[in-house]
Amino acid sequence: MNTPTLWLIRHGETDWTVSGQHTGRTDIPLTENGREQARGLKSRLADQAFDRVFCSPLQRARETCELAGFGAQAQMEPDLMEWDYGVYEGRTSADILKVEPGWSLWTSDIQNGENAEQVRTRVDRLLDRLLTQKGTIALFAHGHILRSLISMWMSNDVRLGENILLDTASVSVLGSQRGTQVLRKLNT
Repeated sequence: MNTPTLWLIRHGETDWTVSGQHTGRTDIPLTENGREQARGLKSRLADQAFDRVFCSPLQRARETCELAGFGAQAQMEPDLMEWDYGVYEGRTSADILKVEPGWSLWTSDIQNGENAEQVRTRVDRLLDRLLTQKGTIALFAHGHILRSLISMWMSNDVRLGENILLDTASVSVLGSQRGTQVLRKLNT
């Protein structure tokens, strides 16, 4: 099987990434620093040709994709949208833990949102489609969904994402070696 190489690109900084608020489906723009980070991706990705480019439809990912120079090539992919945090949208983990000690996005139920098993199903569906393609594919998206994608690629367990950190405007690369799906680069 010819496994594609997936380049995972997290969007640039937003006001809520600075404050640590969970930013799922709230469609907020990049900060000026986030725009600068996204423009910086252009030179970092200049030597890389992509056979396909997919992007979350949320504006922070779209703007990052455009400023990185791939907007014209990008296809919107709803399965790349960030987790739906439900009642936790806009709240920080510290604030949630004051009310719900032991709470974890990765193991707790998410009222009016997506739990880890629902995200696993969504990421699995996306990977099934991506694995039918060849070549090098760029995915512009969000921190938790990309962490989930890395987890599913490596271990088929979305909860591994709790142990992965992705900075804004970071690049990670998934590929294969001797028939095994591997993590080639993380958070560069």
